Amino acid sequence: MPELTAEKKRLLVTEGHILALGGPGSGKTYIALLKADREIRAGKLLRGQRVLFLSFARATIARVAQQVGKLITGSEQESLEINTYHGFAWKLLRSHGYLLNNGNPIRLLPPPEAASRLAEVDGDAARTAEKRRLFQDEGLLHFDLFADLCANLLLKSKALARIVSDAYSIVILDEFQDTNSDEWLMIQALGARSRLIALADAEQRIYEFRGADPMRISEFIAAYKPAQFDFGSENNRSNGTDITVFGKDLLTEANKAKNYNDVVLIRYGFYRGRSAHYAMKGALIQAINRLKSGPGAWSVAVLVPTKRLMLQVSDYLTDEADAWPSLNHDVALDTEAPALAAALIAGVLEGGAIPAETAQRLIVDLCTHIRGRNGNNPPNQVELGLAGALGGYLQSGTVRGKKREQIVQESIRIAEERHRLDLSGDPWEDWLAVRRLLAGSDAAVLRQIAEDAKYLRLLHKGAALRSRLGELWRTTAGYLGAASAVRDALLQEHFSTSTKEWRGVHVMTIHKSKGKEFDEVIVYEGSHQGRIVRANASERDNFQARLALRVAVTRAMKRATILTPKNDVCSFL
Repeated sequence: MPELTAEKKRLLVTEGHILALGGPGSGKTYIALLKADREIRAGKLLRGQRVLFLSFARATIARVAQQVGKLITGSEQESLEINTYHGFAWKLLRSHGYLLNNGNPIRLLPPPEAASRLAEVDGDAARTAEKRRLFQDEGLLHFDLFADLCANLLLKSKALARIVSDAYSIVILDEFQDTNSDEWLMIQALGARSRLIALADAEQRIYEFRGADPMRISEFIAAYKPAQFDFGSENNRSNGTDITVFGKDLLTEANKAKNYNDVVLIRYGFYRGRSAHYAMKGALIQAINRLKSGPGAWSVAVLVPTKRLMLQVSDYLTDEADAWPSLNHDVALDTEAPALAAALIAGVLEGGAIPAETAQRLIVDLCTHIRGRNGNNPPNQVELGLAGALGGYLQSGTVRGKKREQIVQESIRIAEERHRLDLSGDPWEDWLAVRRLLAGSDAAVLRQIAEDAKYLRLLHKGAALRSRLGELWRTTAGYLGAASAVRDALLQEHFSTSTKEWRGVHVMTIHKSKGKEFDEVIVYEGSHQGRIVRANASERDNFQARLALRVAVTRAMKRATILTPKNDVCSFL
């Protein structure tokens, strides 16, 4: 247990609402959990009451759960509930959401399916209206509505608000600076009767694109007049290093005039005949060798500005090109493309009564994949036109255009070959057999399905899918229900708070790294795309990029390495 400063000791004995400010690794979470433990042990909670801890990232929740296991022992652990903001909202909506949509049964609208449903809806206002219509008319609940509907539920039903307040007398709000307007409305509904402890760092506010407001901390102060604590630049995560010092200097550009022991800047060049990512992999291998020479488990993360660069890095690390070995790693991947591809493959594996039925189902799922594989980025007009033409074929039985005719004929051929397959009952072998049918297609959009499905391994759902499909085979001697089983398995990922050991090599975007910590971090920007500072970025975007770089570097506990191209060095460095 680290020694507590006078400021932290003062927080432990403070009543009422609290605002705790501090930089990365300053101990905000630790002192909040210690405060919860003191309140529980002092008997300040009534019978059945709990302290509720809310954060955004499942990785943060898992890390907090580990801290709780070390800090709070015995029956006191039962008096602390740890959840994501989404998970808490879903808990209420699942049991009481019917009060908001005239009693219609509620079903979650998974992000892949949501992306497909909203593909042709332009503009934020129109998309929000369509999400509300889906909830009201069809009972389909989009993730973006969770906080707003939860707040409305608590405001609409005073009886329910009292029940929730009685259940959670204290609510700890982690990463408070990142809350959007809907989450702030939900928090205010909770704060009407419960004590709030907000943990915040204004200089980690990197989610303005999803509605985080620079005024949120001031709004909390105005609404609740909390006791305020500032832990400044206290550093418990990377104590003994100058990583936090670099992060602070970065905000004032003082870093440009200084050298650091534990933050290393590499201005990488290019090697004839080598990949553009050659220097990155070399730096990563050096980091692995450093960490392997030390005791115990280790972790290192490669953090990049964009999803596109993330996938390029992952592919290069997997390859044995440039005489480098293949490196096992995890990737924090968006689910839409692989999830929709998995649903399509499962549908083909499940099959229909006759090949024509299987082909029709394949084309339906193909349309969904085309419309939704890019997630929140809508499909282009060519993709929308293709999906519309294939949908028209399902209605009329005719389609115009050589490429579109080829897709239909290939779908029919794949369905027929699927019915000729001698399925083994081994879910993985049968899955691969269907994927090979798609990979061997002459139609590019069908080959794309097979390519997207490869990334399922990066979602760590292979074992779960194999288990579900194996159970179906044992029960039905086939794969009836495979598509539903796959969708359910992937949907559970959004609510999983299981403890994850962040060991080995991880690749993710800078924004995905928030709330995580690693022994070493490599921040890597590409030479043309995947830049930390985008060309022609606005002043506001530049400020957000600076905050994001600070977040990335301060994920490291021992050392951070920044790679930027020598011929176009990042302007922050």
